[in-house]
Amino acid sequence: MTETTLWHPLAESASLIDAPLPACLLGQDLVLWRDATGLAHAWADRCPHRGTRLSLGRVLHTDEGSRIECPYHGWQFAPQGQCRVVPALPEFTPPASHTACTHEAHEAHGLVWVRLQASHSLPPAFDAEHDARLRKLLCGPYEVATSAPRIVENFLDLAHFGFVHEGWLGDRGHTRLADYRIDTTAHGFIAHGCEAWQPQSNRLASQGSMVDYRYELTGPFTAQLTKLPQAQGGYQDVIGLFVCPIEPERSRVWFRLAVTDFDSSDEELRSFQHTIFMQDRPVLESQSPKRLPLSGGEVHSAADRSSAAYRRFLAEHGITFGVC
Repeated sequence: MTETTLWHPLAESASLIDAPLPACLLGQDLVLWRDATGLAHAWADRCPHRGTRLSLGRVLHTDEGSRIECPYHGWQFAPQGQCRVVPALPEFTPPASHTACTHEAHEAHGLVWVRLQASHSLPPAFDAEHDARLRKLLCGPYEVATSAPRIVENFLDLAHFGFVHEGWLGDRGHTRLADYRIDTTAHGFIAHGCEAWQPQSNRLASQGSMVDYRYELTGPFTAQLTKLPQAQGGYQDVIGLFVCPIEPERSRVWFRLAVTDFDSSDEELRSFQHTIFMQDRPVLESQSPKRLPLSGGEVHSAADRSSAAYRRFLAEHGITFGVC
């Protein structure tokens, strides 16, 4: 496993419509675009002719199919990357060397995912995606000046609720954590038996309650949690975390909600999630170093077993982007 063979979320599917969309992944500039058949494409944001950003160009739909046009000299490239038209030489047939650098793109969970090198994997699963009983909604993106591993580790951590999210997901009078166990999986691990007392576990909660949490690491930069408030029969929240590692110390974050709340508006649900993450972001951006230390430099306690499991996972799988 390497960062370049992993699938990473780059943009919301709904944002990829008519124009090329610039993006950055693992320090590399990319351009996303959609052809007339609806397929999303991800290329290096560089014309092979003179290095101009293709994201400054436009998408054309012709009788021969869709093409992306370079803004500098108007060269047109087909979805497979091959140059088809050089306007200065209308009769010229471009050779195979006149080809843009292409990468694989796939759409899942309302996002466009990209990987820089081929592998046999699919984008990380989100268990609740196909549960028709749950309402699905994307929240974000959020730009965060820290590493992707710092963001994932924070998502897996319960011990900060009574301090960072006091009055919302915790309070200082209920900070003791129950013992919980970690079970390894093919893609990461699951943390079972997590419990927390929360003044407002979700947007509709009118009083505090104990909440059962089930955390799952689904990849180096993705995770999900399931929340089951003990005092609200039938209520469930599933929240997916999808982090795009833009640079070693800069990330983009989305949350995928799958909830039984069909009464609140999209704006109300997003506002609740926004409030929670805006409490996290200044803490995340204050951490030093911004890259997650995999060995040495920080001390630990028994309450950090999910963090320890995450750091072991990154080390065992050779993840080097955003760690130190």
